[in-house]
Order: sequence, then structure tokens, then C-alpha cells
Amino acid sequence: MVNLRVKNVGGRKYYYLEHTVRLGKRFANKRKYLGRELPKDIERLKEEFMHEFFLERYSKVLTSIQKKFSHDLSAYLPSAKEKYVESFMIKFTYNTNRIEGGTLSLKETADLLQEHITPRNKPVEDVKEAEAHKKAFYEMLNYRKELTLATVLHWHKLLLQDTKPDIAGRVRRNQVAIARSKVELPFPAELDTLLHEFFIWYDKNESRINPVAFAALVHLKFVTIHPFSDGNGRISRLMMNFVLHRHSYPMLSIEYTNRNSYYTALERSQMKYKDHIFVQYIVKRYLKAYERYREMR
Repeated sequence: MVNLRVKNVGGRKYYYLEHTVRLGKRFANKRKYLGRELPKDIERLKEEFMHEFFLERYSKVLTSIQKKFSHDLSAYLPSAKEKYVESFMIKFTYNTNRIEGGTLSLKETADLLQEHITPRNKPVEDVKEAEAHKKAFYEMLNYRKELTLATVLHWHKLLLQDTKPDIAGRVRRNQVAIARSKVELPFPAELDTLLHEFFIWYDKNESRINPVAFAALVHLKFVTIHPFSDGNGRISRLMMNFVLHRHSYPMLSIEYTNRNSYYTALERSQMKYKDHIFVQYIVKRYLKAYERYREMR
């Protein structure tokens, strides 16, 4: 609970936000100075203060996950490491495509991508998009340079060139909408500027924000721009994992069974213009996915 505090010193008022936290057996007060006048946007400042506290609270836990994961991975033999990555790729491909309406089961996805066994009675498009996602995933995984629009366009082309070649690797020039969503997407004329600003923001903030929180922001900001006619969600989740992998954090697969809460957090962030809603959702999902590596302090 965030409280507004006022201090009177020499007849002058000084405003603070205060939050009491429990640290083991003791309590500590976190404060943020607001100034000598009460800000008009006090509710927004309270939310930002709580989000700062949220990230501060879990930063050590996330770092612990990264260190323990990197330690374990470094002990793997090359063949075991390849197997681990392949296993993640299959689950990630299954989940990300199912979220977007794909029909392949996890077993069918594994049989297809591991054994090249094509499932019966499933749409050819779903099969091709699973195979294409595997290619895009490994391209992302092996990419070592800075993230650019050209790189993202290349991944998008790999993803859709076998099923939707007319839009693969191309920024949309038509207006689109998300089914069953109230979110209004940018007009085509806005996209070039928004994409330019996105990559400026990316370069400026990559080293300033915890990688898990930054990965969530990359996903949110890019999918909100919605630069493609199709494939925005899959590309955004690839970009999220590019950030995590680049900073030696374990990657995250949003499970298909969690699609409703995932979409709800995403839409709430977009509708309310509050990034922290989606960031906190992703951080919590990440902590749950890697609970075995957690070390609370």
C-alpha cells in the first residue's frame, strides 16, 4: 500500500510517497520525494513507484535465475545443450503457433520438427508455419549483432514466406484490427516513424533495464505498433526471447493454456497506456517458469 506523506519543515510542506515493506523479521520504509507541491497526477506516480519497487524486489531473484541457469548450461556437453535447445524450440513453436490459432498438438509438433513426420488431417499451412518457425527460431538464436528493423523483417520473411509470401518480410500498408479487441492499431502512415522511434528506444534502454523487464517491454511495444498484416505476436515473442538469450537468461515460452491471461494483460496495458501491467505479468510468468532456480533474499 502506497501512502502519501507530508512533512512540515519551517512552515513549508514537502510531499513524499511511502511504502512499508517487510524484510525478514523487520520492516523498512521506501520513500520517494515528490516536491513541495502536490502533483496533479498522483495516482500515476503511485503506480510508477510501486512498479519501481516491484522490479527492485525481484531484480536479485532474476539475476539469481540467470546465474544458476548459466552455470547449469555451461556444464552440459555439446550434444546435451543441443537437445535442451531443441526441446525448448519445440515447446515454444507449439505454444506460439497455438496461441495464434494453429492446430498441431505438442506431439505432432515434436514429430514434425524432430522426425519429419507430417501429421495427418491437419492444415498444410499449420505444418508449414511450424517448420518456418523452427527456421526463424534458430536464425534468432544464432544472431549476434545488434537488433535492427532489417533483422526483424528477415525473421518475418522466414516465418511467412511459405504461407503468405505477399506479406512476408513487409511492413503493412493497410489498416488492420485485432479480433475481439478494443485496441486501436496505428495507421499505415504512422508505421515508419513508430518503428524508427522503437529502435532508438531499444538502443537507448537495452543496458538500463533488467533484461526480463526489457524483454517484456520489447514484446509489448513492438506488438502494439503491429507493423505486419500477420505474424506480429509470433515475431514479438521471438524478439522477447532474443533479448533474454542475448543476456544469457533462459528463454520464455508463453504457454497456450495461459493465453487468456496473457491476452488480458496485453490488452489492459495497451488500453490503459500502462506498460507496467504487462511487464509485471511477464516477470511473474518468468518466475513461475524458473522457480527451481529462484533464490529469494
